[in-house]
Order: sequence, then C-alpha cells, then structure tokens
Amino acid sequence: MGCAEQRFTVNLSILFTELPLLERPAAAAAAGFTAVELWWPWVDSPTPGRAELDALRKAIEGARVRLTGLNFYAGQLPGPDRGALSVPGVESERFRANIDVAAGFARTLGCRSLNALYGNRVDGVDPAEQDALALENLVRAAEAADRNGAVLLIEALNEPESPRYPLVSAPAAVAVVDKVNETSGLGNARFLMDLYHLSMNGEDLPSAIERYAAKTGHVQIADNPGRGAPGTGSLPLEDLLDRLHKAGYDGWVGLEYKAGASPSAEAFGWLPVEQRAAR
Repeated sequence: MGCAEQRFTVNLSILFTELPLLERPAAAAAAGFTAVELWWPWVDSPTPGRAELDALRKAIEGARVRLTGLNFYAGQLPGPDRGALSVPGVESERFRANIDVAAGFARTLGCRSLNALYGNRVDGVDPAEQDALALENLVRAAEAADRNGAVLLIEALNEPESPRYPLVSAPAAVAVVDKVNETSGLGNARFLMDLYHLSMNGEDLPSAIERYAAKTGHVQIADNPGRGAPGTGSLPLEDLLDRLHKAGYDGWVGLEYKAGASPSAEAFGWLPVEQRAAR
C-alpha cells in the first residue's frame, strides 16, 4: 500500500541543488532513483544554446536516469514568478519562444509530461485579458506536447505562498484543464495534483483525490508544514498515496520537497532503497 505502489521521480530543481545542475542526475542515481524531473533550468533564457541543452541531455543519459517531467519556461522560478504564459508582452513572447525548445528537448529524452505554470496576475491588466492569453498559449503548448505523444500539465499552487497566482484550488486548475481540452480538441491536458499546495490551501485531500484522480496526469508531494520530506510534517502522505492508487492513479509521484540543512542524499530515509527505482 501507499509508497510501495507508486513510482517516484526526484525533482532536481528543489533537491540536490547544493550541486551544479549537471551533477544532479548522477547524484539522484547514486541515491537509488532511476527517474528525475525538472523545472525549466535556464531561468534567464527560454532558448538556451545547443551546447547547454546537449550538456544536460548527456548528464541525464550518462546517469542512466529517465526524465519524466519538464516545465516550460516560467520566468524566475525559484523567485518571484509563477509562470509566464498569461503575462502580456515580453514574458508571453518568451513562453512562446520556449514551447518548441522545451518540447524538443523533452522529446530527445522520451519525456512525456510538460508542465505549464499559469503566471501571476498583473496590476492594471484585466484578468479576462490574461485568461484569454493563457488559453491561447496553453493550446499552443498542448499542440506541441501532442506532437511528442505527451501530456500538458496544469498546476494549482497555494495562495499563502503565491497570492497573485489565480489557480489556487484544484477546481480552478481542473476548470482550465477542461477548457484547454475543449478548445484544442486534443484531450491531452491534465491536472498536476501537488498535495502540498492543496493542503496549504486547506482543501479536503481525500475528496480532491476522489474527484480528480481521473483527470490527474502527475502528482507531487511534500509534507506540511515546512515543505520537507514525508514524516517531517503532519500530512498522512502514505494514506493519501494509497488513496490515489485505489482511485486508479498509476503515474509518477514527484518528490518536490526541501531537504533542509542536510545534504539532499540524506533526505530519503523515509523511502526504502528498494522502492526508489522505478518499476
């Protein structure tokens, strides 16, 4: 039950960050994992040069880990931004320039999940204008993902930490998922269910799992409070993962938590070594 029934992937944008980017895939492999995911690694560049892309690809291939998920360009993340696709002007243009780059990089590594963070509200801009822009850009991203045979993920964040982000509940994010699928006609948009973010919003997690497991394309976990490893807070993560499994979710579970003061390699004691490699 619980952890034993899930496939885990390590988020290298929040774990192993004490190491240079190109050393993190091997560090995850040394800790016993065979799958990793990433936020867009080049926060200042939606279109990095071929040499940078090739170096990261070779690091992932050399570590013999699988890239299971990748974010599209999302602005300064970590930092003040929460995506770019709904932000008029330069940021939206940077997102559009990134779509084929990110999708192409994912394709070279067999990555089948691409996450598109919605973006913050902007002072002086009508929310309806941002939402229309977001839909247009999300459909473009869905089309690029579809060419890879991939899904487009749309994530709810939490309001205390992201007060200007409009998708701060599972229903809000799923409504966008449904709208993208209706508009694109592709049906490849899915909900990214981050249990930490939903718990920070005070949502009923068992109910969210029951209602939205069928529309969920990816799950991420961290304990709450603190966004640390499972067992450092009070979330019943094993029970919640068991509920997801029983609800039919058989996808990846991303470990997107903070290691704390210890090296990241020491932040996995809650997960037996034999359960870290993807089955």
